[in-house]
Amino acid sequence: MSIAENLADIERRISAAAQKSGRKREDILLLAVTKTIDTDRIKEAVELGYTSLGENRVQEIMEKYDKIQGVDWHLIGHLQTNKVKYIADKVKMIHSVDSLKLGEEISKRCANCGRVMDILVEVNIAGEEAKHGVPPDKAQELAAELAKLPNLHIKGLMTVAPYDPEPENNRKYFRLMRKLFVDIQNKNYDNTDMEFLSMGMTNDYETAIEEGANIVRIGTGIFGARNYT
Repeated sequence: MSIAENLADIERRISAAAQKSGRKREDILLLAVTKTIDTDRIKEAVELGYTSLGENRVQEIMEKYDKIQGVDWHLIGHLQTNKVKYIADKVKMIHSVDSLKLGEEISKRCANCGRVMDILVEVNIAGEEAKHGVPPDKAQELAAELAKLPNLHIKGLMTVAPYDPEPENNRKYFRLMRKLFVDIQNKNYDNTDMEFLSMGMTNDYETAIEEGANIVRIGTGIFGARNYT
């Protein structure tokens, strides 16, 4: 199917999942994940109105930033502290903050360019060794420390659930994330506005929405299989 057809199908599915959770389609942000996607295909999605783009790598944001106008970039992949300086003035939100050290570097770099960065705390909800993110039992502690940094604004939580061909198997992880989200929300930390729960990808976004996600990150579902060559 074409990108337009893929997006029409995704829209239908998001709307149905939102309705199941007592919400509306407009309550959910669809983040088009553009990892390894060429600029022509990205522009096709942008022209259809999808202007919130998620990138995994700083280098790809740098390569695409000037070529694609009128969009909001979100950094959703692991971020090394030595790469923060390249995107501090370019991205709308960083979804993958999983340490105080990284938060401190983001705050410092954003102070230098006169802005406050919206961030999400990344949680490794299933404890997978190959994935980044703070353990669930350390998330509140990290959020409390990050909230003290002057040039950060905590906007919620993010997770990457395990890949499973049966998305129903991830429902328990999404429910745990929702509970953690509410627990931190109830702490009323400074510089914190628990607005976003970013979870769910091409394989499991409907289940994630049903369990409270309001940002879903979809790449393959929109653009097709990635080309890594």
